[in-house]
Amino acid sequence: MKLTEYGIREWGLTGLIALVLLVVCAMLIYKGHIASGAALAVLTVLVWISIAAFFRDPCRTIPADEKLIVSPADGVVKDIELIRDDSSNQFLAGKNMVRIGIFLSVLDVHLNRAPAKMRIEYELYTKGAFLDARNPDASKKNESMFIGGTAFACGESFPVAIRQISGAIARRIVCDTKIEQTLEKGERYGMIKFGSRTELYIPASSDFVVKVKVGDRVSGGTTVLAELVTDPSTAGEKAK
Repeated sequence: MKLTEYGIREWGLTGLIALVLLVVCAMLIYKGHIASGAALAVLTVLVWISIAAFFRDPCRTIPADEKLIVSPADGVVKDIELIRDDSSNQFLAGKNMVRIGIFLSVLDVHLNRAPAKMRIEYELYTKGAFLDARNPDASKKNESMFIGGTAFACGESFPVAIRQISGAIARRIVCDTKIEQTLEKGERYGMIKFGSRTELYIPASSDFVVKVKVGDRVSGGTTVLAELVTDPSTAGEKAK
């Protein structure tokens, strides 16, 4: 199991603690407390595996087709909404965007990935509350990290953004990006630790067809959330 470098502090520290506890277990067994030592050893290993698994970094095959906009996170689609001219956010101001919200449970992979090839042009960190990420108010009130920029596909460019939102358990957002940096589609750029929400923003235009619905389970970097329609004659229903 490959582990992400974003969790070195957590899985590395708990690994050291687990080693110490296993030494204690060995001493207990050596002194004749076989049942107690064995039980503690099993519990120690299971707890460490559970913590380490949260920081797993599975291999993903990213769709090569440039028209396909992929999910920035693993989880379940909780809402798909039209956002009109959000004046509270400089990047979204003056734009009509479709927001696709994804809820991540503690069992999901928590790495975030770029939905398309994009150049980072705007970043906004917002302090806030730690409401349950399934709460409708979480998007507006919780701690968050927003990155926006220009995406490139099929010779065209368009605005795209991602927001990482903390949850009731998640208390640390990692965003390893900088202005003018270019991310490739599916490239890892950060994570939210322990339960959270991730949002994708794409233009509200008939040039884009949303490919998921509320309740769908998605995988970061592989599940197609939307498709860029390069031939108007094949355009589907306008994103809502």
